[in-house]
Order: sequence, then C-alpha cells, then structure tokens
Amino acid sequence: MPAPVIVPQPLAAARAAFVGGAGYLAACTQGLPLRATLSASRAELDAWERGEATPAAYGAAVEEARAAFGSIVGVPADRVAIGSQVSAIAATVAASLPDGAEVVCVDGDFSSMVFPFLAQQHRGVTVVHAPLDRVADAIGPRTSLVAFSLVQSATGAVADSDAIIAAAATHGAITFADLTQAVGWLPVDASRFDLTACHAYKWLCAPRGSAFLTVGDRMLDELRPVQAGWFAGDDPWASCYGPDMHLARDARRFDVSPAWPVWPGTAAALAFFAGLDQVAVHAYTSGLGDALSDRLGLPALGQAIVTWPDADGSDLAALSASGIRASGRAGRARVAFHLWNTPDDVARVGDALPAKDRGSAEPAGS
Repeated sequence: MPAPVIVPQPLAAARAAFVGGAGYLAACTQGLPLRATLSASRAELDAWERGEATPAAYGAAVEEARAAFGSIVGVPADRVAIGSQVSAIAATVAASLPDGAEVVCVDGDFSSMVFPFLAQQHRGVTVVHAPLDRVADAIGPRTSLVAFSLVQSATGAVADSDAIIAAAATHGAITFADLTQAVGWLPVDASRFDLTACHAYKWLCAPRGSAFLTVGDRMLDELRPVQAGWFAGDDPWASCYGPDMHLARDARRFDVSPAWPVWPGTAAALAFFAGLDQVAVHAYTSGLGDALSDRLGLPALGQAIVTWPDADGSDLAALSASGIRASGRAGRARVAFHLWNTPDDVARVGDALPAKDRGSAEPAGS
C-alpha cells in the first residue's frame, strides 16, 4: 500500500491559485485556468475593447512566457522559440530532414508526432514504428531522427529517455521529444534533447494556442526556419516587409507570429509554474496516482496519469455519472492528477467504479 499522500505546505497554498477542480481529473486533456490567467486574459480583452491593446504589450507577454518556459525546462530563453501547436512545430522538424531520411516513431504515439513525418514520404522519408519499450533498439545507422512523446498520451507511459538518448548518440541521430504530457507534473531537462516541443494548454494550464520549441546548439543551423515571418526577424519591427531577410541568430528565428490574445494568460500561467518546486509537484501528483492504482489493484508506476483497459467505456461512463471528469483514449480509461486534486478525488474515483479485475495499468509493449 502506498504511503498516505501528504500535501507540502507550499503546494497546499498553490492550490488556492486555482478557482476549483474537485472531481476534475482531465489535465491530460485540458488544464484548468489559474486565477492569474483568468485575470490577465480578461484584462487583455478589456484593453482590446477600449482600443488600448498594443503589439508591444503582447510582445512583452511573449518574452515573459518564453523566459518562464525556459526556466521550467532548464534551458536559457535564447534557446526557446514560440509556436502555436505541436504538429506545426513537428512539421518544421520534418521539413528540415534530408531526402531519404529514416525517422523512428513510437507505435501508437499521438499523431502530431507522427503525421508530419509520414507527410514527407513523397521525398523518400521513411518512418519506422516501434513499441515504446523498443524505441532505443530501433535506432540504427540509417536513423536520422527519433521522435517520441516523453509521456504517452493514450497510456501515460513514460519513455526511457536515457536509453533513447544513448542510442541516438551512438548513431548520430537527432532526438526530438514532445513534452506536452510531461511538463507541469514531471521534472524535465529539455537540454538533454536536440529538440523538444510542448503545447502549454494541458499540464501548464495556459490558453490553447501557445506552444514552445527548444533548440539545442547543433540544431540552430540544421533546423530550417520554414515558417519564418516578421516575428522571426532579428528585429521584428524592421522585418515587416521584404525583400531582405535578417533572421534572429538564436532560437527566435523559429518563432511564428503569436496569436496575441493567448499570450498574456500564458505568461501568467507559466510564471506560476516556474515558481514551483517541480520535484515536490511530481511527488504529490504521482502519489495520488499511486494511491488510485492501489485502490484499483493496478501496479503503482509513480505517474500522475493512470490508465487501464476499458474497451466498452463502462468505467468512463461510471466516472461521468458520478460527476467526475475523466477521459478515454485508445480503449482505455484515463485519469490525471494535478495540483487542484486531493486524496478525496482518489476516493471518489474508487467509490464510482465497480470492483473488478482491471488488468495492467499500461498495455503490453508500452
């Protein structure tokens, strides 16, 4: 039986930063907004309504968010580019591969980390699909890049990044990790990967439409800025018109023009997470996950996301009928514990579900 989940005082205080959240176990689908995010977003709308919104103010919010994200994942701000969606970031990575490149992907990974590479097949790019626990073995001398979600969307399984990084280094392959289902509950050092992508609307609780790309040193020149626009310029305000192009010399060369209204709220959300002890957050959220696993007779895996087979959707339906917000993916029920959750949520889930053998917490080969 796992130890009782104790809420560290700083995290107990941090819970008050959210309006609510009891019974909401769907952070892996969409995070809940912080009070500060709601305040910043409403202030932006009010300023827009009054005709007082300015590009300079939006730009300042972008830079605050960029620096905060870099702090959270352990890279300097000049190695962080902004984006809108993981698929668009992955498309930039895919377009930068040479003709005939081989890419290793996870079998069953979220499509945003697979489709952009499949879409390059017209120029000879091939994709090798490997089970999560065999990704490192699938990397060989022909592999140009390995693309994988650090935490799998459908199962919550955590990739063996040490083995993947080691195998990629042996063969000179680029490592590209999607951190969307990890950052916010799992401590992550993005500097270990050549490239990472992260959409901030899930565990980082930002408005949807703000995403980040981190770029390792060797990729600054290898990655092609195929989405370059005025915001990627060395001086964006001097880059509004052609014909000359002078891109930023750091990761900002991969920036896309920001969807302005989402960035004040994003900056507020990321400032909050940058001020948290990520190790303590992981201990708390994964402790709740292990407590639920014990309640349901599943292996405790030290994860904030707990999934189990639910092919007919009966468990998800039972959770919904009890007022619990969860999700179902790939024939599995999925619950996620974040800072707003408490041991009461563990009890609510356990009480809502009928007693039965739920098998393994993660599918074979994950």
